[in-house]
Amino acid sequence: MDTGAFVCSCGGSCDIDLEAVRDGVDDVDVVASSELLCQDGLAGMSQVIEEYDLDQVIATTPEPSCQDRIRGLADEHGLHPEASVFVDHRETNAWVHDEAAATDKTARLINAKQAGLREEAPSRTVSKDAGNRVAVVGDPGAARSLTDDADVTFIADGRDFADVEGLGDVTMERGRVVDIEGSYGEYELTLEARVTDDCIDCMDCVREGPDGMVTEFPVDIHPDAPDGEWTNTCPTDAIDLGGVTRTVEVDQVIYPGGRDNARGGRLGFYTGPVDAGTIAAVESQLGGIEKPQFLDLDMDVCAAGASSQEGCTACVDACPHGAVDRPTIDSVEFDETACENCGACTSACPTGATQLREPSNRRLAREVEALLEDDADGGLLSRGDSRGIETQVVAFVCSEYAAERLRAHGRKAVRSGDLDYPPILPVQVNCTDTVGEAHVMHALAAGADGVAIVGCGGSCLHSGPDPKQELVDRLNQATTDLGLGDRVGFFAPEAGNPEAFVESLSGFVEFGLDETPVPAGDYEATGRSDTGREEPRPNPDFDSHGWTLESVRTILDHAEPEREVIRGLKDFGVMDVNDACTLTPTCTNLCPTDAIKRTGQGELAFNHADCVNCGLCEEGCPETAITMHDGLDLSLLPENRGGEAWVTVHEGEMLECVRCGKPFTSVASADKIEDEVGDQVEGLAPDADHSVFEYCSDCRSRLLFDQGEKR
Repeated sequence: MDTGAFVCSCGGSCDIDLEAVRDGVDDVDVVASSELLCQDGLAGMSQVIEEYDLDQVIATTPEPSCQDRIRGLADEHGLHPEASVFVDHRETNAWVHDEAAATDKTARLINAKQAGLREEAPSRTVSKDAGNRVAVVGDPGAARSLTDDADVTFIADGRDFADVEGLGDVTMERGRVVDIEGSYGEYELTLEARVTDDCIDCMDCVREGPDGMVTEFPVDIHPDAPDGEWTNTCPTDAIDLGGVTRTVEVDQVIYPGGRDNARGGRLGFYTGPVDAGTIAAVESQLGGIEKPQFLDLDMDVCAAGASSQEGCTACVDACPHGAVDRPTIDSVEFDETACENCGACTSACPTGATQLREPSNRRLAREVEALLEDDADGGLLSRGDSRGIETQVVAFVCSEYAAERLRAHGRKAVRSGDLDYPPILPVQVNCTDTVGEAHVMHALAAGADGVAIVGCGGSCLHSGPDPKQELVDRLNQATTDLGLGDRVGFFAPEAGNPEAFVESLSGFVEFGLDETPVPAGDYEATGRSDTGREEPRPNPDFDSHGWTLESVRTILDHAEPEREVIRGLKDFGVMDVNDACTLTPTCTNLCPTDAIKRTGQGELAFNHADCVNCGLCEEGCPETAITMHDGLDLSLLPENRGGEAWVTVHEGEMLECVRCGKPFTSVASADKIEDEVGDQVEGLAPDADHSVFEYCSDCRSRLLFDQGEKR
């Protein structure tokens, strides 16, 4: 694909050196610049597109009207509608950095954009059919708004709507909501009422009942209403003060006063204030939906368990939208139509069973690597002959509120003239939930001096306040153990208060970071930890475990670790086995990554480099002999053991069959079984020379058959 980069200074309002930017852009077919690209420069841009027969355009403008003009020009030349992509050289760049930094950063952003485009995933869609049934709880205005297009069920939730007009076209349901289960297209609401469906609305209970305890429309009785003679007034015996429950099945739910168990909200389930946007969203999803496919799934490598034991629960625990479920103890299911593309499950998954399609981990890796310049090159040189960006901080920026607020900070900087912050190198992510330990460790392995995770803080649509603090604390523990010191921070720009963001970020970059010993500019991750291995892991490239381990190994080529066991890395576990182990094959059968094996010499061996710390072995061990400890133990890696990946964690004695000589179980296991059931099988083979427990299963069967024939 032929790509052209076009750089603008927005009529001189962006203080950048256009020539230096052109010199700093790599791996495109042509670079051109203009003082006013979207107006006076359009003719020249048209000429360049035609001359170089371009398929892709990268332009520096964050302004929507300018972007529309450039898209229109690209369309005139027959380019694909999505062939025009844009870089912000203004609000989050030239308006908040000095000229040298802004110049350097602009070139790097173009390089990163081009690197990312090479890894862009082809679009795919997922769909789900649904009906037009909508339940509205206690909001008559919302119910009326939907009656023209939807089959509306209005749930009174214990309130009286006798004086409310316009509800004639809805199905009225009495009762209070006590539970809501399901997902888009198949929600089930459980209602509890004190009046059954035998009610004929005769109003007798309304007249005779305690004041304020019986609603007129729909007729229902408050749970605290006292019993008494008044309950006998009902001619159909429809009053049941003990409470009756029933369920209502719908496709979508509007429940302004409700709470969603999924902390980030679910598709087709709306809580909080109802506005025009809510109604529009419901209407757009009537009958079914079609949306982009956000996830690549490879469940063959899932560590959830496959032997009636619960293993890894990372994706289920992480998903804020109820899109991941465990229908059984040892299985995981994804509802891809309910997925909101936040990446929480993918950053939590150690094995790569679930990965974001866009941006993929491979794409993020290439963008990070393109942003980081080799110190020896001196970066782009400005007129002051000083390096544009001295401290290289990769910033994973949430594309929702955080990105919007950073642009707003830039606009305020133009007005105030005294607002600037260190030139962080942004990588846009769907949500800070996308970012996991693998992304951060890779950025440090690629030569970043630090990593800033820039999110929405208390306004996060998915994870709530300070969503990455636990990750930051863990990874600073890991980087300290690796000899790098604290290198990671979380920052949440506040609307209308850029000064707080500037102060915290400046403190992190200017006073909290020393230059990293890891060089930048020549590292390209493979996303694997088993390169050159005879039998590679079955996991996809850029799974969290493998990618993290590759990054740690790269860091260790340049840093001196302070500890042998690197703490803070959740995807690595160290196995400890006590003397209760009887060498049963349970743990080896359960391990989803084949990181445990039993040898014929009575040894239990463990491969630390392949263990993802899922806990299945510890959970399933019948003798409770296994304890897993978090952390990456450098001494157990094969490069520190003469190339040997397996370490013996328990030594026992194997019992050989007295007939065929085959080792078939451990002595400890045989003794344990004999102690437990020996008296129950005594006398089964009275003429045998040995105990039945000293024969393997095949020979034991033959022995018992022979003994039976003799009798």
